[in-house]
Amino acid sequence: MDKFKQSGLVWLWITVILLILDQATKIWADANLAPVYGGPIIEVMPHFDLNLAYNYGAAFSFLGDAGGWQRWLFTVIALGISVALLVWMYKTPKSHKLANIGMALILSGAIGNLYDRLAYGYVIDFIDWYVSKDGYHWPTFNIADSVILIGVGLLIIDTFKNPEPKKDEQKAN
Repeated sequence: MDKFKQSGLVWLWITVILLILDQATKIWADANLAPVYGGPIIEVMPHFDLNLAYNYGAAFSFLGDAGGWQRWLFTVIALGISVALLVWMYKTPKSHKLANIGMALILSGAIGNLYDRLAYGYVIDFIDWYVSKDGYHWPTFNIADSVILIGVGLLIIDTFKNPEPKKDEQKAN
């Protein structure tokens, strides 16, 4: 138990809170914006709507029309990433806040989208940013996608703020 308290796993509360937020917003979107494609769209502000979409693929609907096998490929990938993040957090001291928070965010998003794939066969997306109604729309996304992006950003920032010491430097200490 001491190893758990000293590891990055103490930051898993962030994962739980964001996972609940992600799933709650997806349930809301599915109930209030359905049916897909032609259902109600909520115009939040210029260039931002809430518009339900089911994503059978990965980011930007990559392989979305591949026939169904991609569901299991992305499920296995999300499981592998989730396990790797849990191991990484376990091995990272809790004092490395930026890295651990980044991993907690990525884990939350990975599990949120993984749950959708297992429960529904697709990921529920509903956040729609665009240049103009008839123009370019950024691919529709969700809270899980957002926290993955933020988490990756935090890990990148952490690599610049806290670079790993080189092997020669470690031997000198």
